[in-house]
Amino acid sequence: MNTNRFYNEFDQNCYADDYNSPRKSDHRGVFAQDRDRILFTNSFRRLQAKTQVFQAGEYDFYRTRLTHSLEVSTIAKSISGHLLAESEFLKPDFYIDPDLIEAICLAHDIGHPPFGHAGERVLNALMAKYGGFEGNAQSLRILTRTIYGSSRGMSPSRALLDGILKYKRLYRNRGKDQNHFIYDDQVSFLEFCFGRDKVAIDFKSIECQIMDMADDIAYSCCDIVDGVRARFLTLEKILKWQESPDNGLTPGQQEHLQRLIAKIKAGHLDASMSKIIGKLVAACSLRETSNFMKKRSNRYRFELVIDPESRDEIELYKKLSRLFVFGSSALQQIEFKGGQLLRRITTALEGNYIDKRQAKIKLLPQPLHELLNATSSKKIRARLVCDYLSGMTDAYAVRTYKRLFDPDYGSISELL
Repeated sequence: MNTNRFYNEFDQNCYADDYNSPRKSDHRGVFAQDRDRILFTNSFRRLQAKTQVFQAGEYDFYRTRLTHSLEVSTIAKSISGHLLAESEFLKPDFYIDPDLIEAICLAHDIGHPPFGHAGERVLNALMAKYGGFEGNAQSLRILTRTIYGSSRGMSPSRALLDGILKYKRLYRNRGKDQNHFIYDDQVSFLEFCFGRDKVAIDFKSIECQIMDMADDIAYSCCDIVDGVRARFLTLEKILKWQESPDNGLTPGQQEHLQRLIAKIKAGHLDASMSKIIGKLVAACSLRETSNFMKKRSNRYRFELVIDPESRDEIELYKKLSRLFVFGSSALQQIEFKGGQLLRRITTALEGNYIDKRQAKIKLLPQPLHELLNATSSKKIRARLVCDYLSGMTDAYAVRTYKRLFDPDYGSISELL
């Protein structure tokens, strides 16, 4: 078997500090170790009970963050395989590593909180004075700080860390934006990945680009399928929108929409969408690019591109999802309820653990309660509480809310 020449020692170096122990080599490659370390963790398994579109647990067959991550991983590996087969730049001993791609995709949503974007907004408000909250930044924090407990990271490889860094702007440099940043204390990871942090880095590694494209394909196509199943997207609504003069559709999108309508009418949407995903994968290609990292790593030699017609089709599906699924009153009511529920829990924990130096009421598990009481820094206490809240599944957050605020739930008499 040929050695993969695409990656060098720089790519495979693993992050080590007080939280991340040096790696021990075994029969697996570095990137296979990355994938396995992510796969066998509580943080990854919790994604099975976190909202993707519809609240986790509400239905048996709609997608969760876990199934979404698995779909992104599969699509991304298909893109990598397609690039190897079709690209003039790649060859049998020079290719994008599928283990690395899988690790990045499995980890890309690992930091997302319960209740989707509503939960993210609540936690960002909590952390406004202490460095903010962002799902991508939290994924980075989990991999390097908390995946094995409150103070143990997984010693990720440089290529893995770099691969999940969709955003490279620090919180202090965000301007008025409320997302798309990493935490200020994560600047060391930029230095590790790039050797410097004082430059504007607006490009991504090829693996990050593939993950991003796979994510786009997965949620644009799969949200349509779930939206039709849940009857948020009906033929009546789509046909009315199609006839509207202000729908903003391009001629190409009108054609794609007409084909989608025919597939829904025929009842073949699932199988048809699988074919569409395959077509979008085949529309991807590589071209060489230039940046200051190009000579240091092949991961920065290339740019992923997709043909304009396929990009147009993806944008059509996103429009449909935004308008009829995410824009529906029913879904926004559920999102609002989840946000309110999490906000009330957040307020209780903030008053008990962040504002007070010593918490007298034990609202959190004993080890975390003791750790918070032993932590003098208010900023660190806030981040630890935020870690706990963001790690909740939807169902666990609901149970916590009931235990704290529902007088008919968890009565002391039930324990006797």
